[in-house]
Amino acid sequence: MSILTIGLLFAVVTLLIMFSGISIAFALGIVAIIFMYFFMPASSLDTVAQNVYEEMSSITLMSIPLFILKGAAIGRSRAGKDLYDALHVWMGKVPGGLGVANVFACALFAAMAGSSPATCSAIGSAGIPEMRKRGYSPGFAAGIIAAGGTLGILLPPSITMILYSVAAEQSLGRLFLAAIGPGVMLVIFFSGYTIYRFRKEYSTAYEAYELNKTPSPILDRQTYTMQQKMSSLPRVLPFLILLIGVMVALYGGYATPAETAGLGAVFAFLLIAVIYKMWRFKDLYPLLDVTIRESAMLMFIIGMSLLFANVMSYLHLSQSAAQAIVDLGASRWVLLAAILVMVIVLGFFLPPVSIILMTSPIFLPPLRAAGFDLIWFGVVMTIVMETGLIHPPVGLNIFVIKNIAPDITLTEIINGVLPFVVIMLLSVVLLCVFPGIATGLSDWVMGAPL
Repeated sequence: MSILTIGLLFAVVTLLIMFSGISIAFALGIVAIIFMYFFMPASSLDTVAQNVYEEMSSITLMSIPLFILKGAAIGRSRAGKDLYDALHVWMGKVPGGLGVANVFACALFAAMAGSSPATCSAIGSAGIPEMRKRGYSPGFAAGIIAAGGTLGILLPPSITMILYSVAAEQSLGRLFLAAIGPGVMLVIFFSGYTIYRFRKEYSTAYEAYELNKTPSPILDRQTYTMQQKMSSLPRVLPFLILLIGVMVALYGGYATPAETAGLGAVFAFLLIAVIYKMWRFKDLYPLLDVTIRESAMLMFIIGMSLLFANVMSYLHLSQSAAQAIVDLGASRWVLLAAILVMVIVLGFFLPPVSIILMTSPIFLPPLRAAGFDLIWFGVVMTIVMETGLIHPPVGLNIFVIKNIAPDITLTEIINGVLPFVVIMLLSVVLLCVFPGIATGLSDWVMGAPL
């Protein structure tokens, strides 16, 4: 049987099993075992468990449960609400300051928790009701939180970046540093759009008031005294110090990523014990429970995805697909555009973890041959995958928002997030024109790669 025939059969079987409703981890594992049984030596089935274990026994992957533990400690406490409240007070004078405060709160919380759904849930549960109370339209409020939550897979300590560093065999430190510039850029763009949209909604409300004397809470301006501003800081500063300390430990060379994750988790637990009095077993059990559940699920997906990729490699499917892409002779930018379009399409159905682990063996060799910096591509790919978190049909963050605010319709949420999708795609274009936005900081801190 030719490689093309096996490849088509492999793709069809994968799609059929995935669309059957089986969880992604089991679907990938089943496909891998089926093709091992029919196309690989019988002895290969005897070493499935060993192969999966060896693939997962990576020092870099060991940091994932620790970062999840740190994120659970922060996400399940009142840290998110306190962070949001503090930013709201300090940005009261900015037009649309409440919306901008939510964007910044999402960014800072994402940098502490490293999880997109956790960011949406923690900040959105406080931010969406407050924005709606202040006159923001439901879709606009939902869009701010859904888009801000996507920063959880971009800003360090992004679990998505950790997996990409393993799949692409790239430095995790460089990836984390490369994500900071684009992350800040997105925060600025999101904030700029928030101010623009707020001005439009404010203008509409003002015209309605002038014509019909129809009152709107968006017209009310609230100011805060310096005392109120200063009193909002004590609960927030320790977590910001934790964030800075983790970054210094990692980038200063004082600790490995796994050690940094462990230190972050320990100090996060100490902070919630001291600040929120969460030290009893009944308080800590939910944190440990969600950490174990998420870590087990994620590690199982990783193990099965890597087994799936190994089978593709053994059957020369990934190598043949990569060579076929190279043989097309398309320009490097057409190649990049085609790959990113495919990532967008995969984002309709798959989470970022699966996209990275399934496509890396196929996409990375042609990109490397075309002269693209794989650190830069990791950032670009992550931003493209961010759009998958807020566009239908899957759009995980859309459903997180729907759970937080069930009275906001899906149509309103989708209309609210679409402008942010456009902003992300424009950011990708900017990164293509000015790659130094991503690579500049990592090259400055760690030196230009050889």
